[in-house]
Amino acid sequence: MAAITRLRLAKRASFVSPLATRTFSSSQVNAPPHFAASFRRVPPLDNLSKRCVQWVFLGCPGVGKGTYASRLSNLLAVPHIATGDLVRDELASSGPLSSQLSEIVKQGQLVSDEIIISLLSKRLAAEEAKGELGFILDGFPRTIKQAEILEGVTDIDLVINLKLREDVLLEKCLGRRICNQCGGNFNVASIDIKAENGSPGMVMAPLLPPANCISKLITRSDDTEAVVKERLRIYREMTQPVEEFYRSRGKLLEFNLPGGIPESWPKLLQALNLDDYEDKRSAAA
Repeated sequence: MAAITRLRLAKRASFVSPLATRTFSSSQVNAPPHFAASFRRVPPLDNLSKRCVQWVFLGCPGVGKGTYASRLSNLLAVPHIATGDLVRDELASSGPLSSQLSEIVKQGQLVSDEIIISLLSKRLAAEEAKGELGFILDGFPRTIKQAEILEGVTDIDLVINLKLREDVLLEKCLGRRICNQCGGNFNVASIDIKAENGSPGMVMAPLLPPANCISKLITRSDDTEAVVKERLRIYREMTQPVEEFYRSRGKLLEFNLPGGIPESWPKLLQALNLDDYEDKRSAAA
């Protein structure tokens, strides 16, 4: 814990992101319709600020946190850190926590906050050694305790809370498929909901595999309707207080996904004031 504190505080001593000093007030008006509340847009970031962002993605299982966090990671050239990947990497290694984690997973128990923080500390130390100044967290924090621990060791600039209606989330989760040969993730759900009673419609195209993977697709054993609904219930119960934790600190940006990636990605970039930045990157490529 001390190591991560020293790393992040040392970085903050030399650079303070402009986002760390801004609040996103619900009193601001003229927000785009995909916002869940009326938040001011994120202020523009210069090139140094982009490399120093310390952002968190929140959202229900299946909402697409990993997809959008990974895209932003590539755009801003900062590490995308998913806590699930940290656990899987440690399990595959011969590290000191590998055997302990293996027992926890076999018994179906939750990985403790202490272990997650230890793995996160190790990863941030490695990134710091490579000269990385920022990160995008995906899947952490999930509880108030974790949020408080994180608050004690670094200054999160912005928390992006992705939101999607529950019937769509359920359909997306039930449509997930994995290729048992290449390990690729796909989704066979084709969502086309008509607008009615004042609620907007939504279209999300399936993410289909290449021809050589079609016969090798498998469904995750826990992607059943009952299990998915229970995961969503637990998430709401555990994470709603986390949303309020960051909302009260003026760091929460709630974003209603209007559809699939083609519809949502440009609107998310607009909300983050990065649409012009992507245009410039694309032109330079």
